[in-house]
Amino acid sequence: MRTSRPARVGQYTALLAYLVFLAFPFLWLVSTAFKPPRELGSLHPTWIPDDPTLANFRQAFDEQPLLHAALNSLLAALAAAVIAVLIATPMAYVVARRRTRLAKAVTGWVVVSQAFPFVLLIIPLFLVLKNLRLINSVPGLVLVYVVWALPFALWMLAGYVRAVPPELEEAAAVDGAGRVRTLVSVTAPLLAPGIVATGLFAFITAWNEFFFALVLLKTPEKQTLPVVLTHFIGAEGVADLGPLAAAAFLATLPSLVVFALIQRRITGGMLTGAVKS
Repeated sequence: MRTSRPARVGQYTALLAYLVFLAFPFLWLVSTAFKPPRELGSLHPTWIPDDPTLANFRQAFDEQPLLHAALNSLLAALAAAVIAVLIATPMAYVVARRRTRLAKAVTGWVVVSQAFPFVLLIIPLFLVLKNLRLINSVPGLVLVYVVWALPFALWMLAGYVRAVPPELEEAAAVDGAGRVRTLVSVTAPLLAPGIVATGLFAFITAWNEFFFALVLLKTPEKQTLPVVLTHFIGAEGVADLGPLAAAAFLATLPSLVVFALIQRRITGGMLTGAVKS
């Protein structure tokens, strides 16, 4: 059934409006980051700065240890993404291939776990980390990020595993490959787009996370970038808008760059060429 011209126009209009809605905060952030103080206080703000400047970026680096905080965020996000993927991949394989009550229970736990808000989890997590002596440490924060990202990573990878034809694994078994060899040599390469997408999700989630880092990290030299950004807001709630926008703009760049580099692998066909039709 072909879609009528008015319907297509309506669809494209809605899509364009949605894209504008998503892009507006980021574009305004970029514009604010390059505006001098005179334009920031103007009653008639403009999209494009009349006199663009880099003074906000210099002031942001002078006032706060952004590079050190970014390094803490990078270490925590990378470690959480790698560990979550390494744990979730074999678990997803078992959940997808074995139709048992345990697998169904795990799937139900994944769905239910996403409904719990942060505030209900922070107290038990804080007590566990306190007993492990991991409070105010990056490894403790990584452990929290892995726990938080693992349910969704498991659910996401299980969908990719189900899309892999079981005939490929059966053929590997006929050739004498065991379960582990089949998973490593046959299934895992076909899951590459799913593994990359899952790792990206875990990385971005950990990179942008604020609440856990605020509660668990007390020493300034161990704080992550989202927590350091709050230091641009004064005690009375007045924000140093120019440096804050500049620092926030820099904080969003890693996520954008990582996504731009691997988006082809995410959107590419997972099984292109794997099975002859």
